[in-house]
Amino acid sequence: MSDASPAANALERVRIVLCHTSLPANIGAVARAMKTMGLASLYLVSPKQFPHADAEALASRATDILDAARVCATLDEALAGTVYAAASTARNRDMSHPVLTPREAAARIVEEAQRGPVALVMGPEKFGLTVPEVNRCSVIASIPANPDYSSLNLAAAVQLFAYEIRLAAEQVERLPQQTFEAATFEEVEMLYAHLEEALLEIGFINPKEPKRLMQRMRRLFARVRLEREEVNILRGILNMAQEHARAARRQKS
Repeated sequence: MSDASPAANALERVRIVLCHTSLPANIGAVARAMKTMGLASLYLVSPKQFPHADAEALASRATDILDAARVCATLDEALAGTVYAAASTARNRDMSHPVLTPREAAARIVEEAQRGPVALVMGPEKFGLTVPEVNRCSVIASIPANPDYSSLNLAAAVQLFAYEIRLAAEQVERLPQQTFEAATFEEVEMLYAHLEEALLEIGFINPKEPKRLMQRMRRLFARVRLEREEVNILRGILNMAQEHARAARRQKS
């Protein structure tokens, strides 16, 4: 972390992640919205066109953010190393994660930034994030817009969130300091994969329809906010359960 102010350090750790953006002009407008609020870390997941002259034109004097933007093939790649991610979506979803307002989400994002890199994930202009993409995140952040006309321009949505994140960052010195090491996105995803494998192996879930339970487990662990040591403990328990299941099968055969 740099020698800048606590607020600036918090903002440095915030990634804005745009998934499958169709219009390069929107990417440029997002870069401009970010820079006005002191955010600089832009990740692009499979943009339709980038780099592009339209993006540079709409970015105005924020082309440095475009130059430093990271283009990723998948959302998993964009979230690598993060300890917390909020999915911005307006869609109602069965068994979804907790839904926060932009102000609530910003406070959590800044708080979690004390533990490591964090992300705000935005979907494509027309369709928003998919259910699997939302499941990669810890919470949903939803803008309480007019229900009769809730469509918000991508850059306008980012501007709103960026403003709230900046306000929350100004309070960062008042937040309690975290002393434990957070589990990274990759470590938590490996836990989910290991959990599903173990539950299938011991016959706890139906192999033809495992996803509903795994959605519930993701929601549970998203509320808990796992530490790295806790992930290691849980995976150790799963390994032991698998070993006992295999031993029991060997005895029967």
